[in-house]
Amino acid sequence: MAGIKRALISVSDKTGVVEMAKGLEALGAQVLSTGGTSKALRDAGVNVTDVAAYTGSPEILDGRVKTLHPKIHGGLLGRRSLPAHIEQMNQHGIGPIDVVIVNLYPFEATIAKPDCRFEDAIENIDIGGPSMLRSAAKNHDDVLVVVDPADYSRVLDALKADTATPALRRELAMKVFQHTARYDGLIAGYLEKQTKGGEVKFPQVLSLQFELSETLRYGENPHQQGAFYRELNSHEPSVSRGKILHGKAMSYNNFLDANSALELVKEYHETAVAIIKHNNPCGVALGATPVEAYVKARETDPVSAFGGVLAFNRIVDLATAKEITSTFVEVVIAPGFADDALAELKRKKDLRLLDIGPLAKVKQEGFDLKKLVGGLIVQDRDLGVLPDLRALTVPTLRKPTDEEYAACAFAWIVCKHVKSNAIIYAKPGQTVGIGAGQMSRVDSVKLAAMKAQMPVKGCVMASDAFFPFRDGLDAAAEVGITAVIQPGGSIRDAEVVKAADEHGMAMILTGMRHFRH
Repeated sequence: MAGIKRALISVSDKTGVVEMAKGLEALGAQVLSTGGTSKALRDAGVNVTDVAAYTGSPEILDGRVKTLHPKIHGGLLGRRSLPAHIEQMNQHGIGPIDVVIVNLYPFEATIAKPDCRFEDAIENIDIGGPSMLRSAAKNHDDVLVVVDPADYSRVLDALKADTATPALRRELAMKVFQHTARYDGLIAGYLEKQTKGGEVKFPQVLSLQFELSETLRYGENPHQQGAFYRELNSHEPSVSRGKILHGKAMSYNNFLDANSALELVKEYHETAVAIIKHNNPCGVALGATPVEAYVKARETDPVSAFGGVLAFNRIVDLATAKEITSTFVEVVIAPGFADDALAELKRKKDLRLLDIGPLAKVKQEGFDLKKLVGGLIVQDRDLGVLPDLRALTVPTLRKPTDEEYAACAFAWIVCKHVKSNAIIYAKPGQTVGIGAGQMSRVDSVKLAAMKAQMPVKGCVMASDAFFPFRDGLDAAAEVGITAVIQPGGSIRDAEVVKAADEHGMAMILTGMRHFRH
């Protein structure tokens, strides 16, 4: 594309645009521009031709119509390889436009303002910009179109070197249609809210925007391909926003386990550690220090913890790092690593270290999505939390002790992150046995006892949903459970409470369940 004749520049985000325009001018391009962009370029010393002067048509209707003109769109859409197109362009005095640099009115930023009026939103719906972008992108064989300021430098370099390849032009055109698709989705979503009189929980058309972050070695199994996409508008500290500091590339299963581990420890204000294996916790604990919490979590099930994924809600220090490197671990996630701890952990060349930065105290609302063949099921994220447990219903004759209340509060949070049917045995700040993913609740009760490596007697039990029969309470009593926290709501609640009373157990009813399939 040597010897470019014209470049059209019209941007809302003026980042880097002066340098780009001067570079194009140095290559001999006539720079066409409009409105505020024209003024900014002219003030910076660029020789700018206003679009109105170029087309011979003034901007009208408060600037709503300025680039919607045959001399603009003919210059963008005319195919240089077709003699008939060239003949018609010459006949109508239409010159080719070789480069288009456009970004759009800030619709998203406008509607994000608390005091945004409907009229302001409508006026920030760009018409000419998307039209120019789409015209240029359609004719990308002849027109270089740039929508992202991050591409200015490499595009200018390609023009200078006459290496604007078909692959580059096609990539830039692709980015245009991705950009305008998101823009149109934002507008449609806003108008749906206005039409229905407020926030729309589940829109008629669900537009999701994710960008490819990396291609993975494979999916859950080696015969499946895998990739990781990052949500464009999510800013909550998360695995998706984390920075890999060391180790092998994250796998599909690493991402799943890392997300589960981090979301669990984010629930606690105290220093907490979670060890995840196959997307279920195999040990969770609180401690005065990260190393104390880690050792306690590992004690729950040392065999399962081998090769596990660890998450901390505190910065990892050297003492903790030394304890981690004493065994085999796949991934460590934390809001930071002390320099000496990082050096210690890096001795394990394959150990993945993920820094997710400072943890936010409040989780963002949003959707939990599960893909079905041919569709999606969508729900709110499970952000349900309980008030002070002492305010909840205790239907049993015996009330929980202070120690049992503390253990139940800890276990209830863990229970939320275990696959249903979920049963947790715990003492204050430490899991003792975890029964996950069984088809019957009594089997989960028995599994938690079977998995326990420490004495169960005197522990509490948390259940993610109600007990349908008393057999779960009977099985728990056999191993020494003294208190239970569960949602209640079964038609046999009276029978279950009676069983607890017979065994001298205390019971707390939450009225909230935490199924996790």
